[in-house]
Amino acid sequence: MSADSHTETDAPASVDIASVYAEMERDQARSRSRMDKNPRRVIVADDELNQRMALAGVIRRWGYEVETASDGAEALEKYASFPADVVVTDLNMPGMDGKGLLEELQKLPTTPQSIVLTGFGNLETALETVHRLGAFWYLEKPVHPPALEMILERAIEKQRLSSHTVRLERELASRGVLGELTGDSPSMREVFYLLQQVAPTTATVLITGESGTGKELAARTLHQLSKRSAGPFFAINCAAMPESLIESELFGHEKGAFTGAVEKRAGCFELAQGGTLLLDEIGDMPLSTQATLLRVLEESKVRRLGSPREVSLDVRVLAATNRDLREAISSGTFREDLYFRLAVFEVRLPPLRDRRQDIQNLAMNMVTNFNRKHGCRVTEIAPATLSLLEKFDWPGNVRELRNVIERAVILAGEGAITPTHLPRGFAGTSVPAPVVTPSGEQLALEPGMTIAEAERALIEITLRHTGNNRTRAAQILDITPKTLFNKLRAYGAEA
Repeated sequence: MSADSHTETDAPASVDIASVYAEMERDQARSRSRMDKNPRRVIVADDELNQRMALAGVIRRWGYEVETASDGAEALEKYASFPADVVVTDLNMPGMDGKGLLEELQKLPTTPQSIVLTGFGNLETALETVHRLGAFWYLEKPVHPPALEMILERAIEKQRLSSHTVRLERELASRGVLGELTGDSPSMREVFYLLQQVAPTTATVLITGESGTGKELAARTLHQLSKRSAGPFFAINCAAMPESLIESELFGHEKGAFTGAVEKRAGCFELAQGGTLLLDEIGDMPLSTQATLLRVLEESKVRRLGSPREVSLDVRVLAATNRDLREAISSGTFREDLYFRLAVFEVRLPPLRDRRQDIQNLAMNMVTNFNRKHGCRVTEIAPATLSLLEKFDWPGNVRELRNVIERAVILAGEGAITPTHLPRGFAGTSVPAPVVTPSGEQLALEPGMTIAEAERALIEITLRHTGNNRTRAAQILDITPKTLFNKLRAYGAEA
């Protein structure tokens, strides 16, 4: 054999060995890097022994802690003592398959990221699983290690960010802020705790409380903290819908289903697919609709009015009411079976009068928001004003406080909100002394009136003084008769 032929035969082997060593060194470096940071855990579920052991070995070599399972049930058992960041699961397995495993994982308070492995012919099912059950990604078998490594790294990063978000939310809650809710009183801390506990689950939640306590804000916060936060949030006010239209709004209708149904329309349940639906003022829902709603909740299917076909639902339902539903059950206006279906988990929001210590923070947060909205520069609430706010009983709760603060910010414009910026007679405040004209009439001027309103009041009282003599009134007001005529014509048009 010639030297040349010997070189040609041996060279490829030399190159292969070098590349293998180089790859091993890179793997070890990646492994050390990952282990130096936070160890990450992975569960591999596959019914084929060789497949799962090979996958587990490769993933361990990348620096991850790994447990294996032969089916979904064993993977769930392992997860109880080995809370993994990522579950890599085969789609088709005897017993509990990958789809069943993901469904069970979704019910847990904390859900790992999941990567679905599928064989030839299962791609459509895998895509449906990824979409419906929130799997992070899917890979076709045989698995290409570089692709798995990249997807695994991204899944771990997403899980890390998700955990970081949860920690931030809990830290904010400890400081009196959760989503769109604010409060540091014991009663609100209890609300925050309940919302944080139930948000990651799939349980139906009934939110109760007086009008204006923030029930819709609590529902939005639940949605934001849930695994459905990327999906839609829909709210429907059951009290605002006529009885003849509420079923169409909720469940949708086909063209020609009833008079006026000129085209088919999806209802709120379909529009909220993959997200959250809030049934506000559920206590005012007609009894006939309650029966249909109960069936939809029990079967997780909805049929549009006039349609023979049912649509499967993936919607989390929240309900809110300011009524006592147990009293409504006793009076026969609310179904008991629907109540127990909705009240799987109940959160009651306290009235503002029971958490007066929250008023200062609530009011200042509102000042900040209304400064931005109206271009004002209010910097503080005067102590005397705050004292009045904290003494008031707030029958309209947070909604009423918001209205009072918005008005006060507009009136103050800048600086401090003083008692004169509160509504007339608020919480026992003295009514401003009236302006008395030379003729002895009282000119009703008060904070909150616009210049146009004050001008109109002055013109009207001057006309009364002159016996409706417009020429004389114009002379007194130091304006031309034409100007007075134009203003009176404008007032007449407004009336």
